[in-house]
Amino acid sequence: MKNNFFKNITLWFVIALLMVIMFNFFNTGQGVREKISYTAFLEKVQKGNIKTVVIKEQHVTGEYADGTQFETYAPKDSGMVSILRENNVQIFAKPPDQNPWYVQVLISWLPFILLIGIWIFFMRQMQGGSGKAFNFGKSKAKLLTKDQQKVTFKDVAGADEAKEELEEIIEFLKEPQKFQKLGGRIPKGVLLVGPPGTGKTLLAKAVAGEAGVPYFSISGSDFVEMFVGVGASRVRDLFEQGKKNAPCIIFVDELDAVGRHRGAGLGGGHDEREQTLNQLLVEMDGFESTEGVILIAATNRPDVLDPALLRPGRFDRQVVVPPPDRKGRLEILKVHAKKIPLSDDVDLDVVAKGTPGFAGAELANLVNEASLLAARQNRDKVTMDDFEEAKDKVMMGKERRSIVISDEEKKNTAYHEAGHAIVAILTPGADPLHKVSIIPRGMALGVTQQLPEDDRYMHTKEYLLGRLAVLMGGRAAEELVFNRLTTGAGNDISRATDIARKMVCSWGMSSKIGPLFFGKKDDAVFLGKEISSSKDYSEKTAIMIDEEIKTIVSNSYKKATNILKENFNLLEQTAQLLLEKETIENKDIQDLIKKLDEGEEENKEAENENEEKKEDSKKGGNVEDESVPPTDQ
Repeated sequence: MKNNFFKNITLWFVIALLMVIMFNFFNTGQGVREKISYTAFLEKVQKGNIKTVVIKEQHVTGEYADGTQFETYAPKDSGMVSILRENNVQIFAKPPDQNPWYVQVLISWLPFILLIGIWIFFMRQMQGGSGKAFNFGKSKAKLLTKDQQKVTFKDVAGADEAKEELEEIIEFLKEPQKFQKLGGRIPKGVLLVGPPGTGKTLLAKAVAGEAGVPYFSISGSDFVEMFVGVGASRVRDLFEQGKKNAPCIIFVDELDAVGRHRGAGLGGGHDEREQTLNQLLVEMDGFESTEGVILIAATNRPDVLDPALLRPGRFDRQVVVPPPDRKGRLEILKVHAKKIPLSDDVDLDVVAKGTPGFAGAELANLVNEASLLAARQNRDKVTMDDFEEAKDKVMMGKERRSIVISDEEKKNTAYHEAGHAIVAILTPGADPLHKVSIIPRGMALGVTQQLPEDDRYMHTKEYLLGRLAVLMGGRAAEELVFNRLTTGAGNDISRATDIARKMVCSWGMSSKIGPLFFGKKDDAVFLGKEISSSKDYSEKTAIMIDEEIKTIVSNSYKKATNILKENFNLLEQTAQLLLEKETIENKDIQDLIKKLDEGEEENKEAENENEEKKEDSKKGGNVEDESVPPTDQ
């Protein structure tokens, strides 16, 4: 180390010395002045050989008639100016220097100092590690050693099946001889596939943490640069580093950035990204499984990956990381809730039930939002109300109480949301109603929230028709009460049309069209295997599809209208309750239904009593008629 230090110091000293010599050479060579005596100076003045002089105190410089320059030192001679004027010499005078000598030296040497600084900077950049200037070919992967690993399977919840598959990788990294003695070969690559936020990166870190091996992390976009060949060079360097640190794990996040289907360029051009992919394919086939280098990659677009990446011998195994179910969401919430103090009224199982479809990242964000809400209220613990408010904020957006809404629009919104809510409650098989609000959230003026009792992985035709009726309930209520149409149902109509189109074209739920699929998915080569749909049916079929979609949506609208007509009193009272409270829950509407049912029963009983009294009075009147003869007789 000391020898290298002295060698570097010597090298920089030699470089600096050479630059000083070069600077002095060029600095003196630009304007060479002839040094002459004062006597010679006066003689040349009298002969008319001097054109101009510059007098600065007792230092005199000037220019001959032929353009060459000279300098001399003049004593305090009061007659020198007169001699110069008599011989028509142009005189310039400069004031004495006011700055100290060291300031003048610094100013004169400043460009040279800056030049040395820039030179040293670039030299250090060129000799530095990865990511430095002119070091494009080095990998940008971040290395975490086993001493830095802090993530284990205890930190991962809601992905039990994925953890089971990855435990085999951990066991191989710990005891490779166990598999090798039986001729087994561990997968060279493991591809984690799943929607965003499900914990693919966290799983890869946990594998490295459990195995206690070095962990290289890099993004797919880090390979490709503007310079040709840089990506392939970085792939080679990454695997070389992996072999030096074997056994280890190399994790490539967002693999689709570099592993897209080849032939995506115009005319199938061989661009930089394809060179990088080709080098990755070669490296994965080049190293032996006994070297202990395992490649783990993550993507949420496996459909656009090149088939060569997915064949056996490269990414042998695909591990699906789906969104967690209710049990998984509960475990994820418990992991994140360990870091915050919870109130006694917090029931994480209720929170897990009310967040269907949430991924791990969204649940982590939910817990964080709840803790932030509690902190804003200066509370010491997070309550269940904080979780409910955080859930509403994440799912529907933040309340916009500052927005100014007219009474007419507020009333229209109340009836619109009440229509959704009543149809949802009175439609068999529909998801249970959770909450109705006319407080603007996000881009919506009101929200009706339904929460399924269990996670759904498929839907029946009856469920979808009920869903369409609920979506149409808002528009039906507006037309039924106000006899007018507004733009408030735009999103409902769009979603309903989309569901109806899928029922007809994708799910075969139309009795008129039959179990057929329309809109074939094509691979657009020039777009990099992007999914696009083409029209693979005739104009006559297109007309039938449009008619079926219209029929399904129209029938759902009629169904919603009939439900609201039959329960118009409930619609009125629900809307009034919304205008009063702004936010109501399923329990509030159920109480209204009970009151209306009890009122109807009382009315029926009253009607029955009146009818009985009428019948009794009629019977009594007939007896009197028989006993008393008519008066006209």
